[in-house]
Amino acid sequence: MTRKKTAATELPEVSVSDDGEVRHLHLGTPWIQGSMRIAQPFEIELEYVQRMMAWLLFVEPASVAKRHAMQLGLGAGAITKFCRKKLRMCCTVVELNPRVEAVCRAWFKLPPDGPMQRVVLADAAQEIKKPEWHGTVDALAVDLYDHEAAAPVLDNAEFYADCRALLTLDGCLTVNLFGRASSYERSLDKLGEAFGADALWAFKPTREGNTVVLAQRTPTRPKRAELLARAESVQARWDLPATKWLRVFKPVA
Repeated sequence: MTRKKTAATELPEVSVSDDGEVRHLHLGTPWIQGSMRIAQPFEIELEYVQRMMAWLLFVEPASVAKRHAMQLGLGAGAITKFCRKKLRMCCTVVELNPRVEAVCRAWFKLPPDGPMQRVVLADAAQEIKKPEWHGTVDALAVDLYDHEAAAPVLDNAEFYADCRALLTLDGCLTVNLFGRASSYERSLDKLGEAFGADALWAFKPTREGNTVVLAQRTPTRPKRAELLARAESVQARWDLPATKWLRVFKPVA
């Protein structure tokens, strides 16, 4: 979702396609910006989006419902819907394009706003600088792409430092790094500059080329047995393929 265009008339058109089983969101191009299995609207369909829930490996499962999730870039709303409906978390979304919100409400089962969920229509880079958000977010998901899906729109050390400031002491950022023009190593360096290299964990790329990186506000190194036990709990509670994650998820440093 590009943040450089601010007039509503300049934002890309939003369209929907489906094959009868899976529905996709597009921003004026064939590139898929989000997906939903029609029969299971509150599950996470795409593999890389499932991996953006890897922060669950670093917290006590019993504490999850008391936490706050924030998503930058609504897409098809998969993360917010899962966090709200399945994890019972308080959720905030920052989205620039009001058309994306409208389509998510109409076609992707995004629940109405209320005490436990709200969509903020704003430029994410500016919104997250507001002191009211600092230190309040336990799980921050960043998936900000323009309509061409060519590279992350926000991908610099200042932005990642602003993201770090949002997090609680045991909070985590997960970010999707993908795009024809993007450089994984460059993005990793910028994340390391903001969080410290010892705070970073990364998945191997998916078949589609999405690489999810996790950054901890406070670096930890759980032992393999502890991670496995946590993964088994996550999988049993929320039906995410967490035990498979451990085969392709490692500390960066």
